[in-house]
Amino acid sequence: MTLEEQRLLIVAPTGRDAPMLCEILQNYRITCRSCGSVAEACALCKDGVGALILAEEALDAAALDRLAELFGSQPAWSDIPVLLLTSNGERIHASGQALLAHRGVRGNLVIVERPMRRLTLRVAIESALRSRFRQYELRDHLEERARQDERLRQSQKMESIGILAGGVAHDFNNLLTGVLGNASLALDYLPESSPVRRPIQDVVEASERAAHLTRQLLAYAGKGRFVVEEIDLSQQIRQIAALIHTSIPNAVQVQLNLADNLPCIEADASQLQQVVMNLIINGAEAIAEGQTGTVIVTTGVQEASEKYLRSMEFDPPMDPGRYVFMEVIDSGVGMDAEMQAHIFDPFFTTKFAGRGLGLAAVLGIIRGHAGALKIYSTPGRGTTFRVLFPVSKNRDQVTKAEAVDDAHALNGGGTVLVIDDEALVRNVAKAALERSGYAVQVCADGRAGIEAFRTTAAGVSVVLLDMSMPNMSGEETYKRLMEIKSDVKVVLSSGYSEKEAVSRFAGKGLAGFIQKPYSSARLAEVIDSVLN
Repeated sequence: MTLEEQRLLIVAPTGRDAPMLCEILQNYRITCRSCGSVAEACALCKDGVGALILAEEALDAAALDRLAELFGSQPAWSDIPVLLLTSNGERIHASGQALLAHRGVRGNLVIVERPMRRLTLRVAIESALRSRFRQYELRDHLEERARQDERLRQSQKMESIGILAGGVAHDFNNLLTGVLGNASLALDYLPESSPVRRPIQDVVEASERAAHLTRQLLAYAGKGRFVVEEIDLSQQIRQIAALIHTSIPNAVQVQLNLADNLPCIEADASQLQQVVMNLIINGAEAIAEGQTGTVIVTTGVQEASEKYLRSMEFDPPMDPGRYVFMEVIDSGVGMDAEMQAHIFDPFFTTKFAGRGLGLAAVLGIIRGHAGALKIYSTPGRGTTFRVLFPVSKNRDQVTKAEAVDDAHALNGGGTVLVIDDEALVRNVAKAALERSGYAVQVCADGRAGIEAFRTTAAGVSVVLLDMSMPNMSGEETYKRLMEIKSDVKVVLSSGYSEKEAVSRFAGKGLAGFIQKPYSSARLAEVIDSVLN
């Protein structure tokens, strides 16, 4: 309870009742305030009150109407205790009945007769405050339960949409593997002077942009950590400072208040960049066109308590402890509660339709990095996004893969067994690997792949295995392949991120991983690195 919620409001307009009561209550260390009228007391009740002490002479018709309005506006959990001071039996009856008539069946009324005895008064007040304290406890319980219900509803909504987004991204990546693989393979065959080279190059570039969209979908689904390494968040923001300034209007200034020597976080640098850029651009767009404004980006470290973490929006289960935070504050138009409830919905925008995933992808990336987010916003007073990332406990760094030149083809040797349920993917892999000098055998599912490997295991150099297949999963297929030949080299292929895919095979000896969609040169590079 706050101090205002514990105080007593006294309305005794005549005599010495008010100053005497204030003196007595102060001796008992009870906060009180004397009011000149019932109307003043009713207005103060909006900020919280422990109990009302009313003298009978203050209860005229207008005062009773005010009290009726106050009691009628109370929520279901609230029943403000009232102590009525009176010195006449008949007036006790009349005042009490009038007050109860305005209060209804929930009347929490105690009659205190004058002259007031200190012990009687103290017992009555302490009883009233205990009753009020239990009411506020009930309020807090109901509010916390409502917050939990809302978090559960949001979590279920995000999970269901995330499953849909992840599934769409995975299937779309299979299709893109066919488009990107075949287009890049065609480029390898075409001479530089060919008139169709430019259109096919456009197909490759469009496929790569589509692949970026699927990465956004995977990020929204919380499965978008592709290359995880230990990162200093402040340093990462400094590295993209020039990009930040060129991405926002000249009328908007960006201030960077970045802490030095931050503890590292485990993150995908490109995904982290997307979070930073989206939040800053979102803040800049919140400033009305033609007006000057400021976006402030702050980083630091904080000790987050369990209570604070529970207040974070869309929060996964998180343990109290040290977290690296990033805060993005804008001086824009702010948001009301209704808008805040929708800003993370895919394609929601206040600008125009079809804006993109934007903040929805940001939320997915944060969830995928075991982080949390909190929003503070008031219409007309700007918005603050505060993001927490857990401090890294693992000193091992994952080194980024070197970029592959799609125009470079490797000359390999050996036999590759391709197991994938998508015919388009099988055909691309076969054509790309055969052009690089490999013999290729293809199978449409795990069972067929196992039978083929059982008869030709000695001659198979490496298996290219899809993770998600009907009838028999990639994980089960891998287990069966290992039973046939324990030292088999298996490269896992998936439309999901490496972290999401490889986590299911941890400690099982995978030889490599390739992310769909891939170009023909990238596939040949991965197979060559496994064999050599």
